[in-house]
Amino acid sequence: MSDDSAGADALGDPAADAATLADTAVLAVEAGGDYLREAFANGGTPADYTATDVKAEADREAERRVLDAIADVHPDHRISAEESGDHDGDGGYRWVVDALDGTNNFAAGIPTFGVAATACERAGPGGPENEPVATAVHVPVLDDTYVATRGGGVRYNGDPAAVTDGTTLPPAKATVATIIGPEVVSGGAERREWDAVVDAVGEVPKRVVQTWAPVVYWGLLARGKLEGFVCYYPAEREQVAGSLLALEAGAVARAEGPLTVFGADREIRDALFDAATDAL
Repeated sequence: MSDDSAGADALGDPAADAATLADTAVLAVEAGGDYLREAFANGGTPADYTATDVKAEADREAERRVLDAIADVHPDHRISAEESGDHDGDGGYRWVVDALDGTNNFAAGIPTFGVAATACERAGPGGPENEPVATAVHVPVLDDTYVATRGGGVRYNGDPAAVTDGTTLPPAKATVATIIGPEVVSGGAERREWDAVVDAVGEVPKRVVQTWAPVVYWGLLARGKLEGFVCYYPAEREQVAGSLLALEAGAVARAEGPLTVFGADREIRDALFDAATDAL
């Protein structure tokens, strides 16, 4: 192990590890966010469009800055990044990076996009490295930063945050966000299932928001501005960040197969979960 990463991986104190990783995550997402804020203000960057996605030069440039910031502190950590794929390492953690979540919005001139970096470890001996330990999410246009550590809660722009910070609303008055993964976007049976789920879920709250920049909305849930989140086949790069933010902010969750539902309390969680599972 290199000297640079020994401070995080050899302390033997999980809280200290998580705090160190969170500091790195903040450096990384704000480095990517600084670039994105300037690029967006200057009119965006060239992009390639398909029927289901868009890839912009900004994706690659922001990711390079995020990865450089992580590697500067933890050169032996593995990284899984949306654009450049997997980067090997022999350290104790794997980073999951989405350097521009909301590329469609960015390319369309909509200022709702974010940057996420999450450090994960193995859930058990021989298991996958998918247990989030620390995450940071940055919303460049608003200059907002959310940080969560396992067992350490959530901070929003430096202050503690929780799902109870907003007004407690019953399900019928709630605002809920949804997220779908590539399997659903691609069509087929998963798309038909999701269409049924979202129709059923839409009968529960006042408003359902279809997200094209999930990490931004995970932050809103974590500080009490949303009441729930319905996820179907979510992508890892957003879900590890979002689930840690939500749970550390006090949200409650239920999962079944590719469906996971988060709520600010059990009433909204169960109402959404029951509606979704009844539709499947």
